[in-house]
Amino acid sequence: MPAKVYFTDMTTNPNMNMLQKLELLLKKVELEKIIEKDKFVAVKLHFGEYGNLAFIRPQYVKIIVDQIKKLGGKPFLTDANTLYTGHRSNAVDHLINAYLNGFTYEVTGAPVIIADGLRGSDEIKVKIDGNYVKEAKIGAAIALADAIVAVTHFKGHEATGFGGTIKNVGMGSASRAGKMEQHSDSKPYVVEEKCVACGTCAKFCPVGAITVTKVAKIDYEKCIG
Repeated sequence: MPAKVYFTDMTTNPNMNMLQKLELLLKKVELEKIIEKDKFVAVKLHFGEYGNLAFIRPQYVKIIVDQIKKLGGKPFLTDANTLYTGHRSNAVDHLINAYLNGFTYEVTGAPVIIADGLRGSDEIKVKIDGNYVKEAKIGAAIALADAIVAVTHFKGHEATGFGGTIKNVGMGSASRAGKMEQHSDSKPYVVEEKCVACGTCAKFCPVGAITVTKVAKIDYEKCIG
């Protein structure tokens, strides 16, 4: 049976702001059905890459955290490390990135735990009966949580058209190895007649799989997709 989807518009007035509207939405979704006293609650979100402002504002996250606490849960904010280069490929940089974007305890009221640890190797293998994946590699902090509250920003995606909660949880909860497995069927390629040998692709390849002479060449034995 399909779940009910609740909607609120962006209209506000002196007696009802957006944070108050979020409080009303949270009452509708009945978090009390999944949250128990003293149980760990993973608030699964995306902290945004530093310099990018397309992420959920931490002030909204605080409203969710406060509601979880009222129900007796122990919330923590979490995401797993990325495969690609940037500020979120290891726990140290990932934490600093989250803090710079405002996801501090002082703002949200919850600690940040990077789900798959320092280098993205802290994982728990979960057996599933999927068509493509039989054993999902999940960031340990998410796999060990007693409940998950997914907080997702809906966006365009270059491969799938859109990315939403399925991507936030399905891809975002995976450890680096789990992400590699999901990406393994998709590989970049070089259109040689258009390549100008600028070296930009080689610069950003996280595993050094690209070399550039007259044109760029990809070592598919090294490529992680």
